[in-house]
Amino acid sequence: MTSALERRLRQLRSRVLVRSWEYRQRRHARGVWFRLRRVLSDASEAHVVTAEEARELVREGHAPEPVGQDLQPPKLIVFAPAARVARLASARPLAVRLSADLLLAECLVLVPFETLTRSAPRGSASPP
Repeated sequence: MTSALERRLRQLRSRVLVRSWEYRQRRHARGVWFRLRRVLSDASEAHVVTAEEARELVREGHAPEPVGQDLQPPKLIVFAPAARVARLASARPLAVRLSADLLLAECLVLVPFETLTRSAPRGSASPP
């Protein structure tokens, strides 16, 4: 085997090792980052709230997003209308993006864009 072929073979093996590592990492996360980004893409605003206020929203009928339980530590993520979020005393606005502040928050309330309806949770077969 020539040195050029050996070099190409080493490069190919290296790419295969890196690709297999990346795929393994994606499987370990079980798609949580994609689903979290997907939920955030439906939000026009994000707010950090206390656990009690977030549980109150769930009791009112706002469904928690399943992706929040897949994160470590688990988060309570709820969509609620802007008018309802304005009445929450502890609501502190955040940028709608993956950031340290958002990932550190225990409870998040997201405000959907006006055209969206939140009838089905993420990952269900029916469109939002």
